Amino acid sequence: MLKNTWIIWQTTEDAFYHTLTAQSSNPENTQSAYTCSFLSSLGAIQGAHWNRLLIDNSPFLKHEFLHALERNGCLGEKYGWYPHHLIVLDQNRQIIAASPLYVKTNSYGEFVFDWSWASAYEQVGLAYYPKFVASVPYTPVTGSRLLIMPEISAQQKSKIAATMIDATIREAEKLNMSGMHWLFNLDEECKFYKQSNLMLRLGCQYHWHNRNYECFDHFLEGLVSRKRKKIRRERRFVRDQKIHIRRLHGSELDDILWQQVHNFYVNTFYRKNSLPTLSLGFFKELGTMMGSQVMLVLAFYDKKLIACAINFLDDSTLYGRFWGCLNKFHGLHFEACYYQGIEYAIEHQLSSFEPGAQGEHKISRGFLPTKTWSAHWISDSRLRAAIEDFCRREKRLMQHECKELMSLSPYRVN
Repeated sequence: MLKNTWIIWQTTEDAFYHTLTAQSSNPENTQSAYTCSFLSSLGAIQGAHWNRLLIDNSPFLKHEFLHALERNGCLGEKYGWYPHHLIVLDQNRQIIAASPLYVKTNSYGEFVFDWSWASAYEQVGLAYYPKFVASVPYTPVTGSRLLIMPEISAQQKSKIAATMIDATIREAEKLNMSGMHWLFNLDEECKFYKQSNLMLRLGCQYHWHNRNYECFDHFLEGLVSRKRKKIRRERRFVRDQKIHIRRLHGSELDDILWQQVHNFYVNTFYRKNSLPTLSLGFFKELGTMMGSQVMLVLAFYDKKLIACAINFLDDSTLYGRFWGCLNKFHGLHFEACYYQGIEYAIEHQLSSFEPGAQGEHKISRGFLPTKTWSAHWISDSRLRAAIEDFCRREKRLMQHECKELMSLSPYRVN
């Protein structure tokens, strides 16, 4: 039934679904009238018009990245992600804001786990899917979900954000969505969700921060002795196995290397009985279109590629995303996924390194607990109250857990 319903919603790539017109609460201010439109594909607009809304050169929010997902078979019925992007036009029909928005027919690839919510819907005889999600598919990285042109004043941004949230909820109601979920939001955008009376959910990841380190050894000097020795020992294990590490940017890989990298990516998912969603064509297109923002750590043994880690970067942060290897080599995962990334961030004066979701083992290697936020609107009033209570109780537990985890910090107190 969901499949047939979605066929009705789809339109051609270069068409809008429909438009909603939002007026300011002040009827005398005619300059604050906006038109909200929903797109079936980012192919409907020019990349430059979307990218000028970005404030931090985020690779995941770029038109090139999101459209490559659409163009290379990474979305759709097989994976349960359907583009339904929001754009906001001013009176001159110029795009001044946007949101990466998707219809979801499952919860795969979101990393804000809501299976218990889906179960609650099922228990009372309601359908949890489809739902709306504002996020980047398969990417648990904090970033803007309300992309508003940077030049716009703070007061006007607040009005536009309220317009975007309201238009998205109205669209969700029109299409009978169970709810709307904004995932991995910037702290500064959470105030907009609060002002719209949305519920907030707290999560936790582990991030490394650059304290003006001059080199990797300088970073190690800031750790307690036991942790410092452990990291040096793990790095020595890799060298003793005569494993050679190279770092390359996406633009430096040829077709043969991309094929090998993709094989690692696919095999990792298969070993975990999971579903690889990103195609070879997707990675190769990113290498061509935004190769300087893709950094790969390649491990060779006896001149043969045995492992790789795929990272992305913006102007201030490195993001670890995928890892794959042929066989188990002692310490290689930590070297490729953590220590090479830290070295790269120090060498390129990046302020932080986010190595991916979950994993308390990252703390002892310099990655500290960091709060993440999602915002939620639930259509059914009865379940809305229950889920809101769940989020409140979960928040108290998460705050306590983050505090406890921070006590495991490997850094010296001074």
